[in-house]
Amino acid sequence: MTSSSDRSPAVDVLSTRTYEIRTYGCQMNVHDSERLAGLLEDAGYVRAPEDSDGDADVVVFNTCAVRENADNKLYGNLGHLAPKKASRPGMQIAVGGCLAQKDRDTIVKRAPWVDVVFGTHNIGKLPVLLERARVQEEAQVEIAESLEAFPSTLPTRRESAYAAWVSISVGCNNTCTFCIVPALRGKEKDRRPGDILAEIEALVAEGVSEITLLGQNVNAYGSDIGDREAFSKLLRACGKIDGLERVRFTSPHPRDFTDDVIAAMAETPNVMPQLHMPLQSGSDPILKAMRRSYRQERFLGIIEKVRAAIPHAAISTDIIVGFPGETEEDFQQTLHVVREARFAQAFTFQYSKRPGTPAAEMDGQIPKKVVQERYERLVALQEEISWEENKKQVGRTLELMVAEGEGRKDDTTHRLSGRAPDNRLVHFTKPDQEVRPGDVVTVEVTYAAPHHLLAEGPVLDVRRTRAGDAWEKRTAEKAAKPAGVLLGLPKVGVPEPLPAVSGGCAVD
Repeated sequence: MTSSSDRSPAVDVLSTRTYEIRTYGCQMNVHDSERLAGLLEDAGYVRAPEDSDGDADVVVFNTCAVRENADNKLYGNLGHLAPKKASRPGMQIAVGGCLAQKDRDTIVKRAPWVDVVFGTHNIGKLPVLLERARVQEEAQVEIAESLEAFPSTLPTRRESAYAAWVSISVGCNNTCTFCIVPALRGKEKDRRPGDILAEIEALVAEGVSEITLLGQNVNAYGSDIGDREAFSKLLRACGKIDGLERVRFTSPHPRDFTDDVIAAMAETPNVMPQLHMPLQSGSDPILKAMRRSYRQERFLGIIEKVRAAIPHAAISTDIIVGFPGETEEDFQQTLHVVREARFAQAFTFQYSKRPGTPAAEMDGQIPKKVVQERYERLVALQEEISWEENKKQVGRTLELMVAEGEGRKDDTTHRLSGRAPDNRLVHFTKPDQEVRPGDVVTVEVTYAAPHHLLAEGPVLDVRRTRAGDAWEKRTAEKAAKPAGVLLGLPKVGVPEPLPAVSGGCAVD
């Protein structure tokens, strides 16, 4: 514990207190931040204005331990807030997430002005810990070693009115040598299918039309409840929910990706033709060193089966370049898989040591110059393939779910943006009639770039939806209140697989 002199004195708690959440890392952290926001608002806090820049009464950092230099970034941000906190009586700072789970007491030793440190297993305690820190005027460090309650039981302030994350499990049973997440999130724990479906039905009743099933290793779902086909059954059950138009999931592990899941994807109309399947490396020796339980032949076999069952599926992946011991021949095997698989998109990463992982202590660490050169070759190849695959979309007629905040240049180009069923981003000509996020438009693709498509002709059809109604209602409610502040990651419109964190949290 640190002394009360390191924190600002208490103030009148009856006044309305504002909060800001800064989120780093994976999809699981984004969803956890939605829960943290829900908890704080349940406790009477109000979101700070969007331009508050650390002027909120409570600033919460939801951290990631997987990103390179994650600790330096955190302490830099904490240092930036220190003078603000010193000049503002009653301001509080809380640090949670994976880095908090890992570093624990270190945080208040290095930044004694922090009021609360909490872990990945006890996010529900944040309001209580803030109040305790205020009353006792000393830092509260509480890190649970195991999950106290499934996070989905907590209040949630969702960032989108029309699309939502739904956690089906937390934790991971894998032991990949480059990943520290299982040590921080714990062993896999599955939710009961009935609880998941009840949450989805409630979301649909509120206007949500797209959900993304979320887990550290999403298709291992069922291992904790003793049903090897639980995930495919869950996908089929989602297909029976009236009003649920789109179902996605992220991210599966090739080891657990079975034929019944492929069949469920192909035979369930609202499960989208999209798959994010992490490769990490195309080399069998490197996969073995990574403790990835599949090999190149198995991975390409899955891709072949998916394409046979779902011809228009867009497949994306994660790849690590420069893992310890990687030779030029190993790297050539990765390039071979990329050419064979023809990914629509690949999230590529240069290997960097993660303290606490077995890979960090391995012999054969690759020089930075070599890793950079291989990385550039991989990116150039994937850019070429992404562009070629996108060009195949030209001339196709697609239904897009209109997205919010995904087209950065939409205002200047007089376009709107949306996601195709396979999750490709499409910018389209703004029609004369009103179109709202969550509505569905039909367009013809006229141009392809490596990372997006254009539909420059007139919109062929506009379908107003309950999801659009929900967005309109939420927007009207926001207009009647002070502007909110967004989480640290980009706006969640239609959730898409974010770049993986070197095979870590929420993307295995």
